[in-house]
Amino acid sequence: MAFAWWPCLILALLSSLAASGFPRSPFRLLGKRSLPEGVANGIEVYSTKINSKVTSRFAHNVVTMRAVNRADTAKEVSFDVELPKTAFITNFTLTIDGVTYPGNVKEKEVAKKQYEKAVSQGKTAGLVKASGRKLEKFTVSVNVAAGSKVTFELTYEELLKRHKGKYEMYLKVQPKQLVKHFEIEVDIFEPQGISMLDAEASFITNDLLGSALTKSFSGKKGHVSFKPSLDQQRSCPTCTDSLLNGDFTITYDVNRESPGNVQIVNGYFVHFFAPQGLPVVPKNVAFVIDISGSMAGRKLEQTKEALLRILEDMKEEDYLNFTLFSGDVSTWKEHLVQATPENLQEARTFVKSMEDKGMTNINDGLLRGISMLNKAREEHRIPERSTSIVIMLTDGDANVGESRPEKIQENVRNAIGGKFPLYNLGFGNNLNYNFLENMALENHGFARRIYEDSDADLQLQGFYEEVANPLLTGVEMEYPENAILDLTQNTYQHFYDGSEIVVAGRLVDEDMNSFKADVKGHGATNDLTFTEEVTTEKITLWNRAVPSTFSWLDTVTVTQDGLSMMINRKNMVVSFGDGVTFVVVLHQVWKKHPVHRDFLGFYVVDSHRMSAQTHGLLGQFFQPFDFKVSDIRPGSDPTKPDATLVVKNHQLIVTRGSQKDYRKDASIGTKVVCWFVHNNGEGLIDGVHTDYIVPNLF
Repeated sequence: MAFAWWPCLILALLSSLAASGFPRSPFRLLGKRSLPEGVANGIEVYSTKINSKVTSRFAHNVVTMRAVNRADTAKEVSFDVELPKTAFITNFTLTIDGVTYPGNVKEKEVAKKQYEKAVSQGKTAGLVKASGRKLEKFTVSVNVAAGSKVTFELTYEELLKRHKGKYEMYLKVQPKQLVKHFEIEVDIFEPQGISMLDAEASFITNDLLGSALTKSFSGKKGHVSFKPSLDQQRSCPTCTDSLLNGDFTITYDVNRESPGNVQIVNGYFVHFFAPQGLPVVPKNVAFVIDISGSMAGRKLEQTKEALLRILEDMKEEDYLNFTLFSGDVSTWKEHLVQATPENLQEARTFVKSMEDKGMTNINDGLLRGISMLNKAREEHRIPERSTSIVIMLTDGDANVGESRPEKIQENVRNAIGGKFPLYNLGFGNNLNYNFLENMALENHGFARRIYEDSDADLQLQGFYEEVANPLLTGVEMEYPENAILDLTQNTYQHFYDGSEIVVAGRLVDEDMNSFKADVKGHGATNDLTFTEEVTTEKITLWNRAVPSTFSWLDTVTVTQDGLSMMINRKNMVVSFGDGVTFVVVLHQVWKKHPVHRDFLGFYVVDSHRMSAQTHGLLGQFFQPFDFKVSDIRPGSDPTKPDATLVVKNHQLIVTRGSQKDYRKDASIGTKVVCWFVHNNGEGLIDGVHTDYIVPNLF
């Protein structure tokens, strides 16, 4: 989920610094020096570190570069960092010879104006600009005196998005010279537990990567470290230039014992929702393709190649049609047709025959495709349980028919009427991408730029794979109205396989210990509701004066000082070395029950290991004792007979029932038949039940 209020263009303005106003080194170096390896134009970047901490998909990243001017004169030092486009900068500082100058982070429009003003006055400023497919570049340069050291530190944050079943953390590595201390350190903490973790680099062979890279994960924690030596950074054994120039990508996923996971911290909550194993909802796809003259050549050929691959992935339950627009508009079929083998073969022939011509009539092309979907639904030409989407590809701006972007947006918005999403693909850079993006967003879709590279067809196919498998439509995330103050977007037209819906909000009561979250959606065969019971009640394990706190919803194992504790969603197993094992189960009852409340069940798995001196409410029964059950007869409940129990010289009336035995299965338990003693165990236990009640445990 992307938060629309994140700034996409940010300025770090060091207003207190003038380009020539930095303090000079107190000493002056005399004579020529032998410059160490890794010096470029008199500047040695001796340390570059990227430190990332990811908690519940949220990444906090600190990029630190340290350099020294080895020259005899002042030199300019540049600091370039390429950031993911979904990230936002939270801090920037510049330190010269121990003096730190903080930067100011500004929103897009304000940033642009202040940047231009700062540059005109000779001050130091940095601006974020687009840089490639996934990144934006932050650049700042500073004049550094001879012998002086400078440290750049940039902090940025990002919510990692789940894509094709994995979260991706994307780091650009480009030091431009050999760096004595280069390292990437990433620590990941996921309360649900980590199911897989991987890391790869596009700029280095697996053989070299293996010796510089360490990665591990266990339970909730994962770690990735990349520390290439100087020799591993060389582009060849005798070279002095660096091969570190490319992408370093970390991917991971989390355990999913249930479709959703809700986490509560400091009065706020975040709800992650990603069900698995659901059947795919059939889809009705209107492809709206630009075949104007500007698409001629390689762009149109790559579009054809991508469409042919997409047709291979269409399922027979799907429906489709093609609308082509240039100066005018044409369609493959009069209406949507089912993706049968015969129709798909005919569609391939049609795609191969597409030719470029004329102008660009985006408005009429989109309206024709939208109208086709609306009519198919009205005339019942498509399955009732199916979902519709419009995919539009263009490489330019509208220049015939209705060409005003705001009017096209209005027409499209009115035609769709909120019934299905629009996905816009912008091919190349010669187009109004903001127009495409805004139009897609206001119709519950998104836009994607397709770059004019050799893999443009794969980019198109990759986009389609994201939306090819809808598992739910009309998704609504519901929370108690009296419990929530603020809420991010909580309704979605689709949930696609391999993705994740994320909703965050603020609780009315920071001390609230439980609430219920419901997720409703339409599946391929029926309507579905997923319910998450949320509790903030904690389990605290003390090691002398040091506490470790866990939730009943955790899945975790802790071992220390001969004690082993395992929590597995509302069950806790505690073992003492080779001795006895206890099971504590959180029993939850109906929240509105007038009498009963949630309670803890305490069970002893292997009581035979307890000594004969053990006593207490449970301990008195750990050793064998004599009893006899007789005179089984009908009780007040026909399904639960009564009987007479003779024990400890008492005759007691008992009732047949069932209970869970957790000795063999500590997670679910096994149902066993047993006799229930009435009146708080009077006659069975030593003394009376109030003898065993204490005001507190310590």
